[in-house]
Amino acid sequence: MASGKPFDWKNLRLRVLSATVLVPLVVAIFWLGGPAFLVLLSLAIALLAAEWGSMAAPEAPYRTALLISIGVLAGVFCAYLGNVALGWLLLPIGALLAAAVARLGGWGDRSADAAFGVLYIGAPSMALLWLRVADSGRDWALMLLACCWFADIFAFVVGSILKGPKLWPRFSPNKTWSGFVGGLVASALAAVLVVFLAKGDADPSLRWAAPIGLLTGLATMAGDLWESMLKRRFGVKDSGGLIPGHGGLLDRVDGLMFAAMALAGARLIAHLSGAPGTAG
Repeated sequence: MASGKPFDWKNLRLRVLSATVLVPLVVAIFWLGGPAFLVLLSLAIALLAAEWGSMAAPEAPYRTALLISIGVLAGVFCAYLGNVALGWLLLPIGALLAAAVARLGGWGDRSADAAFGVLYIGAPSMALLWLRVADSGRDWALMLLACCWFADIFAFVVGSILKGPKLWPRFSPNKTWSGFVGGLVASALAAVLVVFLAKGDADPSLRWAAPIGLLTGLATMAGDLWESMLKRRFGVKDSGGLIPGHGGLLDRVDGLMFAAMALAGARLIAHLSGAPGTAG
């Protein structure tokens, strides 16, 4: 059984400084939406593809990153221009093409990883785009950020204070069950807070906010654990070194990627079922 290592407190200051710069910028762009949001999303996709290429295909990282970027951005731009169904269809097509090109090009034995990279990065990108551009998109997008950040922060704080049994020591030795519960509760409270501050204009309504916040928090932590398993499979500690004190971009948005899928799914199901307060 893996044992947890002490938290690197010297690195905490650098992490806080990085967050102080990046968080207001991200929130502002999520608030604005439109072309600014599309540019941010496209840049994030390119960076995530580059990190995935370095981890999954060290024999041809740049070519793999280019394949993944093209496969994902084709679907995202198509959806942004109004054809969401075609955008989703382009993702599996892009994955198959990425695998075929990687295999025919002799880029090592990980052509399947190139295909998975398109889906792993593309599906959350499409979900996030839909959340932001649909009706009440600003409320949903800000709820996503709030739930993810509250889940991450309070999982760390509560886990550090209460400690207790490890959540999954094989893949993430520092995470505890106490932190897991603390993160879930905080995520639910974050969703309620966002809806309350929207002064009744938010979507979903207050009655749906806490359950959806719980689901989003659960997805956030599941995404973090999934990323830990992927990094162990590829034999790397971090996905990259883009963000000082935090590692790569994929290290920071792993939970957000799963959460975007969960929140988009919850919104779609609630909307199709005609639940009140979930228009869009």
